[in-house]
Amino acid sequence: MTGTGEAVATGVPGARERKGSGPAGRAGGVPPRHEAPPEARLAVVDALPKHAVPPETFLAIAGARGGPQAVRLLRAGQLSKRMLLLLALGRAEPRDEGYRRAFDELCTLQRTDPERWEEVMFQPELDAWVTDRLNESWHGTAAALDGLGEFLRADAGVVLDLECDGLRWRPLIDHLGPRRVDYGRPPVGPLSAAELRLWEQKLAAAWEILVRRHRRHAEAVAACVSVVVPLLPAPGGEAASAAARRAYGAVATSLPADPVLLALALVHEFLHIQLGALLDLVPLHRPNGPAIYHAPWRPDLRPAGALLQGTYAHLGVASFWCAEAVAGVSEPARAEREFTLWRTHTLTAAGILLECGELTGHGTEFTEELARSVRELGA
Repeated sequence: MTGTGEAVATGVPGARERKGSGPAGRAGGVPPRHEAPPEARLAVVDALPKHAVPPETFLAIAGARGGPQAVRLLRAGQLSKRMLLLLALGRAEPRDEGYRRAFDELCTLQRTDPERWEEVMFQPELDAWVTDRLNESWHGTAAALDGLGEFLRADAGVVLDLECDGLRWRPLIDHLGPRRVDYGRPPVGPLSAAELRLWEQKLAAAWEILVRRHRRHAEAVAACVSVVVPLLPAPGGEAASAAARRAYGAVATSLPADPVLLALALVHEFLHIQLGALLDLVPLHRPNGPAIYHAPWRPDLRPAGALLQGTYAHLGVASFWCAEAVAGVSEPARAEREFTLWRTHTLTAAGILLECGELTGHGTEFTEELARSVRELGA
């Protein structure tokens, strides 16, 4: 059956690709010197589902049209991955009483308040925290693991409630940190009450654009993106945005003056998040080698995996400007120009990927569907 990936989440991104290279080369990133976890915790592993990506869903994701159904499937994979990471850390550091207490509290929460348990498990930077602790354990530099308790007791912060035409999005504005991943630009914060109101106004305007002119993307963003991290703009004042592989569900962005560009950033970064989650279940390319491939939108060369990420995200950019051009309400000349540019760039990059020899069979199928979807835009 083509287009299918089936795996239990490994707990470490790319673990299937880096066998024998440190913690990621062993199940769950755990050095073999430690004792097995208690039977009660092994039962948690046994209860984790096996995650399969049906062919039709795989192709829908490749064409950036998977919607909330695809998001639910990929979120389930992320949930299993994070649980395996947490179990692995307890196994790697079995004598850390603070971590054991926090983990037991988390397991109790799973039984008594599943909704709150998922809120804790899907705090975006939990992935980065536990992976870093595992790497430290591997290198013998692990300190106390009381950070899990911080996630359990994290203040919800400022949660916006944005609604347009019956579609609701409730993102948390994470302006307080601490930061455990690098989003490429310094974060802004803490924000004043007036600054938070400005963010709410700008995000509400961007949300209205997404819902009314890009409904399919809006539905997926609402299902996936739970956190917005405010960033400083680029040195020249240009808007900046990013998504981190180890922070599923978070979009980091500066605040552009034009809400159309903020709506575009949400689509662009959501697709980076979605592809990262898919790669945890289905390997699409060989482990990244040297950076030798040209990306039409960058001056530097890129490895195959980075080029695939950029190509997929720019499918979203091309489809966004295509819809803007059709709507004809937001500088039509700009929309036509941007659509033509990004359609061309994305098709060029997809062609490079298909000829590079570094894609898996699933990766080739994914990229072919991606290219087909780009070609159909504007038809």
